[in-house]
Amino acid sequence: MVTSQVETVSTGVDKAKLGAAAALVVAALAAFYLLGKQGQLAQWGALLLGLAAAAVVFFTSEPGRALYAFGRDAWREVKKVVWPARKEAIQMTAYVFAFVLVMALFLWLTDKTLEWLFYDLILGWKK
Repeated sequence: MVTSQVETVSTGVDKAKLGAAAALVVAALAAFYLLGKQGQLAQWGALLLGLAAAAVVFFTSEPGRALYAFGRDAWREVKKVVWPARKEAIQMTAYVFAFVLVMALFLWLTDKTLEWLFYDLILGWKK
């Protein structure tokens, strides 16, 4: 029997980097609101600068590098996908719409048949 264990190792440095990134995000938001009287350029500049600094600090930590590697691998997999041609996509969409229409008609007929069976024949309730 094979058991796989996921081992997460977080060093103090990584925790400090994540804390610093969170602090930079909070500081960027605070600067955005505190610089309201300085004009929009100062507000947005402080916000974007703070968020960029937080991103740099985050991506230097181990979880940030792992997230970047995951994104890179996911993008590589997306590039391997063979997308259908326009004609195939339109045909499949038409098939789905036709199936939905047939299924809706079937369910409506089933509902009306059961309604007629129970209310009109068995219970004798006329509308």
